[in-house]
Amino acid sequence: MATEATAENAAPDDDKLDKGVLLTAGVVVLGAIMSILDITVVSVALETFQEDFDATSAEVAWTMTGYTLALATVIPLTGWASDRFGTKRLYLLAVTLFTIGSVLCALADSLPMLVGFRVVQGLGGGMLMPLGMTILTRAAGPHRVGRVMAIMGVPMLLGPIFGPILGGWLIETASWHWIFLINLPIGIVAIIYASIVLPKDHVEPSETFDFIGMLLLSPGLALFLYGVSSIPEAGTVWDSEVLTTGIIGLVLIALFVPWALNKRNLHPLVELRLFANRNMTVAIIAMALFAIAFFGASLLFPLYFQQVRDESALSAGALLAPQGIGAMITMPIAGAIADRKGPGKVVLVGVSLVTIGMAMFTQLDESTSYAYILGSLFVMGLGMGSTMMPIMSAALATLTAHTTARGTTLLNITQQTAASIGTALFSVILTNSLNGKDQAALGAANLERMAGDSDRLGSLSDLTGIPLDQLQAMSVDERVAALAQGMELPVKQFQALADQGLAQMADSFATVFVVGTALVACCLIPAFFLPRKPAEEPVDPAAMMGH
Repeated sequence: MATEATAENAAPDDDKLDKGVLLTAGVVVLGAIMSILDITVVSVALETFQEDFDATSAEVAWTMTGYTLALATVIPLTGWASDRFGTKRLYLLAVTLFTIGSVLCALADSLPMLVGFRVVQGLGGGMLMPLGMTILTRAAGPHRVGRVMAIMGVPMLLGPIFGPILGGWLIETASWHWIFLINLPIGIVAIIYASIVLPKDHVEPSETFDFIGMLLLSPGLALFLYGVSSIPEAGTVWDSEVLTTGIIGLVLIALFVPWALNKRNLHPLVELRLFANRNMTVAIIAMALFAIAFFGASLLFPLYFQQVRDESALSAGALLAPQGIGAMITMPIAGAIADRKGPGKVVLVGVSLVTIGMAMFTQLDESTSYAYILGSLFVMGLGMGSTMMPIMSAALATLTAHTTARGTTLLNITQQTAASIGTALFSVILTNSLNGKDQAALGAANLERMAGDSDRLGSLSDLTGIPLDQLQAMSVDERVAALAQGMELPVKQFQALADQGLAQMADSFATVFVVGTALVACCLIPAFFLPRKPAEEPVDPAAMMGH
């Protein structure tokens, strides 16, 4: 391919990211922004969907689950499809599919329609990240992969931080339809930009398609991720639906492994023989552990601000800004150092910083100063900018142009799976910790917060039986007094109970961050084995995989 030629012709001493690579990076970042922001933006709109479609939380959760299952289905196909049709053609198809899906979502007038169109979005979005990484890695070559991965890392790390801000702002100022419509102009620009900037594809004779692998891995991943994503709602791993779908998915994935490693299967859907590459194996282990902790923690930060500190979704998102600022500071520096010195030491420093920042969150209570919290987030951001993308560059730097597409597919499958596991794990730990607290105190804390929130008076009316118009006519103190009377408690005792509930809620968050700290610290073990010198010439795939 033309992009392969770019990498092959790049002189090892040509250390700068030239204009062509930067223009290509711009294309990839646009697509990544659409895909990653969309996931976090939609998470803010779930309560709005419940109200507009008169649905339960379990029903609207399918707007997230459907998208995730579509990702899981299409990601394994991306490596083969990019080799078969060319990265430019496939990238244009992915952006077009995602943009059309976004517009259809905005036009949906029922929840089933919205879920169906989210699946269309997911089919496009699932290809954008692995394709983008393939395009960038081939364009830059192994000696500059750290810096281009740093560029790719901007939307990957900042999307979960600024997505809630954008989603909250659009919902408050316009309507939920605009969280999807905003993708239309970005998609059009991305399609035009990619058509002009990306070099023409020169596709080699097609490899055979692994139909058996597709029938095993795609539904296996989808079923496993569905089971995992159902855990928070079920509250336990032992729920029958979670176990059934999860086990069937794991069995299909397990059956795929010997099939993919069979010597007669020359072109498996996902090239597991890449694990013969030591750097790839170590990097994937490190990334899986880090992604579990990072994406799990990303769920907790806004929840703490909203549930314990009574911040709005918009304010909660804005309070995460120090994390993004920290990541933006270290990301380009870490990328450059990883290219010149190898990613090993960079990742060790990054993981250490994230561990320190996460450990600071284990001391949270209901009144922890914002200076302490924002400082902790900044330290974590510094570490995050030095961790995820150098880990990915360690995996990709030793791959040839031919194996890059398969390598990025493997990385993205790992990341998506780890992110789902992290989200489910942290949700269940938090839920179980809260279930072990004094439910009367937690209920009082929740009622007191609802009494002061004019947007939640409808929910308060449903819970207490007090008519909505009566609640609206009351002052906050009068509502609290009415709630105390309903619980047959003096006002002061009710408020003391609410304060106790708030303290217990904060304690539950601190408990989950203990688990997060331990998980991040575990990343230090594989990080120690990452390369500590610049990338060498890519390994020949035939020699590496025994073909």
